[in-house]
Amino acid sequence: MVTTALQACCDGWGLTVTLGMPKVKPEGTAHYGIFLTGRTLKGSLFGGWKPKSDLPSLVDMYTTKEIQVDEYITHNLPFEDVNKAFNLMREGKCLLCVIHMAK
Repeated sequence: MVTTALQACCDGWGLTVTLGMPKVKPEGTAHYGIFLTGRTLKGSLFGGWKPKSDLPSLVDMYTTKEIQVDEYITHNLPFEDVNKAFNLMREGKCLLCVIHMAK
């Protein structure tokens, strides 16, 4: 799919941006000549956030109520049920699952 999107870009200034990681066939192939025509392939994971530098500001925004997260929590599970959380995610039955670790 990435190859098809890249081929569909305009010569000289075409841009393909991939979001996240595909479930099937995460590898992609493209003829090198596509890039010589000025097309660009970029990837984005976590919306471009850099966890090490951006996570503290995200936590600050959450604690000061600048962003709302709690309303998106669909499941709260103990750590022992972490596999259930993954299954819920794969089945599309979970938007945001919080895993609680025992103290």
